Amino acid sequence: MNFGTRLLHNGNELDPHTGASSVPLYQASTYHQADIDHPGNYDYGRSGNPTRQALEQTIAELEGGWRGFAFASGMAAISTVFFLFSQGDHLVVSRDLYGGTFRVLTDVLPRMGIRATFVDTTDLNQVEAAIRPETKAVYLETPSNPTLKVTDLRKAAGLAKQKGLITIVDNTFMTPCFQRPLQMGADIVIHSATKFIAGHSDVIAGLVVVKDEKMAKSLAGLQNALGSILGVQDSWLTLRGLKTLKVRMETSTATATRIARELCRIPEVHHVFYTGLKDHPGHWLQASQADGHGAVLSFDVGSAEQVRNILSRVRIPIVAVSLGAVESILSYPARMSHAAMPARERVQRGVTDGLLRLSVGLEDPDDLLEDLIQAIRGVHKVCTG
Repeated sequence: MNFGTRLLHNGNELDPHTGASSVPLYQASTYHQADIDHPGNYDYGRSGNPTRQALEQTIAELEGGWRGFAFASGMAAISTVFFLFSQGDHLVVSRDLYGGTFRVLTDVLPRMGIRATFVDTTDLNQVEAAIRPETKAVYLETPSNPTLKVTDLRKAAGLAKQKGLITIVDNTFMTPCFQRPLQMGADIVIHSATKFIAGHSDVIAGLVVVKDEKMAKSLAGLQNALGSILGVQDSWLTLRGLKTLKVRMETSTATATRIARELCRIPEVHHVFYTGLKDHPGHWLQASQADGHGAVLSFDVGSAEQVRNILSRVRIPIVAVSLGAVESILSYPARMSHAAMPARERVQRGVTDGLLRLSVGLEDPDDLLEDLIQAIRGVHKVCTG
């Protein structure tokens, strides 16, 4: 079956007990055991819940993995994956990545003796040069947040395998609708399901999919031990959001492509970052390893003053953190998603004071584009008098 059909018919769409077309919310913390010598599939809500399990099985099927896991947030998912590693271990990590991930890697994991080296993973020579005897994994974010650099997943995973390393990919921007890293050699895929997968700005959730049984057992033990599981109501909402993932991604991507092209024509916009533009350095690579370019783009307007003026004039996108919702979200990475990074680190990664990130929603493309243009041109008038 094709992806759109599998979203709706993946073996987890019906309640096995009643035939209901929506998996029920099993609002239970504990489960009766009729025979203590032969316990049932569920015993305690932290260890397992039928609603959460339906979501976990669904994301595993969509990503083509062995098993899925649902967590209380994207950062809970990322952090639990990092707990696969031990004191003395080392990771090679994409230089361009979400600020929350950077914070865990630089502020938290070093206290446990786990170190990371940040490199430009679009250059595999840098990846290889950063590998040490104690290196255990390569962590990739592609396209990266927010400058949308593209790493060659097949080659990076191939290099990691050759060196005996695990490949971990944050697939939040693309989702399995457009990009399936496990099929290209990755071992673990992570999602902030808060974003496109749930898709409605009403859930905080994280998902992980692993490719083999051994890794599944390790992560299952950590999920149960640490307990940062996704609640039943958020599991149900995420399942509901998944059903429309394909139509949302395709519609928002078409609008994002149009907006990116139009922004390139506006003198007040210094640079547009979007893999759907043919002059983007990663355009053809992205086209070869994904089925779309996604709904997120970034653009630089030159200064923090210009950013503030735009944010005060824009009317349709909400000005907020996060992305991947039915409504367009305009974010200021320097003060929002990447605020955890020191200013020097941000600027080195291209996250300047003039950079804005736009997650395109489902509004009418003409209305959204008109609003963005008036806000940007209004900045020009304010700045020049």
